[in-house]
Amino acid sequence: MSNKDNHRQSRAERRAANEAAAKAAAERAAKERRQQTIIGACVLAVIVVLIAVIALSIWQPWKNSKSSESSNASNLTVQQAYDQLQKVKNKPTTADAKGGILLSKNGVGKKANGAPTVAIYMDFMCSGCGSFNRLVDPTLEKMLDAGQLNIELHPMSFGDRWSSDNYSTRAANMLLYITEHDDDPAHILGFISNMYADDFQPAENSGVDTSDAQMKKQATKAGVSQKVADAAVTDKYTAWLDAIDTYTPKRSDLWNTSGDLKGQMTTPTITINGKFWDMNQSQSVYSDTKSGLLAALGIDESKVGVAGTMPSIGENGKPIAVSANK
Repeated sequence: MSNKDNHRQSRAERRAANEAAAKAAAERAAKERRQQTIIGACVLAVIVVLIAVIALSIWQPWKNSKSSESSNASNLTVQQAYDQLQKVKNKPTTADAKGGILLSKNGVGKKANGAPTVAIYMDFMCSGCGSFNRLVDPTLEKMLDAGQLNIELHPMSFGDRWSSDNYSTRAANMLLYITEHDDDPAHILGFISNMYADDFQPAENSGVDTSDAQMKKQATKAGVSQKVADAAVTDKYTAWLDAIDTYTPKRSDLWNTSGDLKGQMTTPTITINGKFWDMNQSQSVYSDTKSGLLAALGIDESKVGVAGTMPSIGENGKPIAVSANK
């Protein structure tokens, strides 16, 4: 074999050796990447499991407790639920036996004689309650100021299921405390309206957290003193709110009488002089909720806020049926 042939063979051999070495290096690199991926996946899996364990250790007792309570509550009769409500140690002194807090031009717990009473069953997380407040409450407040109306508040807290920070319970606790330490209905209703403000109320399941400081600011903006607002951050009435959440939905007098949720209690629920007002039926006839409510009370919108002019149903009459207006 000539030197030229040997030279060609050597180059071919070197090329083959280089290719083999490169292939081996690539295989080693790929193997290392696979190993790193497996290790990374294992580490990630461990981290996920640890996070899950930590999360369960934080939340599972609450969820189990609520689930157990819910299961037990479902087996109670309305009378048993009422009896449990009465046994709660820390009750708001401004609330009656069924959880209502009366407001009038005369203050908290003082009825304006001759005026009908509109009761509002509400939850601070409830989007429908927010819409109702923004549309109707300014009119109701004018009527209250003129002695044409009493307002009965029924705060609830089941909306915690839609929040990440127990917003409903925290906000309801604040409201209850404020009603005990501020006798001005304008401050109380102003606080409620500020909490329901379109740019403040968190959307259901939004994951938005609302701080105590933010809620206290909504109270002071309504005229509540800083001292009362600071002290209103409490969980004193949480057990009472839980009992309310069990008892109130069992009251058949508050169940929807029409619509998809017939036979169930929802928020907002409105009663007039203790009688259920069918908001669903009213909305099928009137252009908006406010018009329907005024018609049910028996007062023209032009008379709202006019002292000495009272709704026709008075303090004992039933809501005027839609058919009687149309």
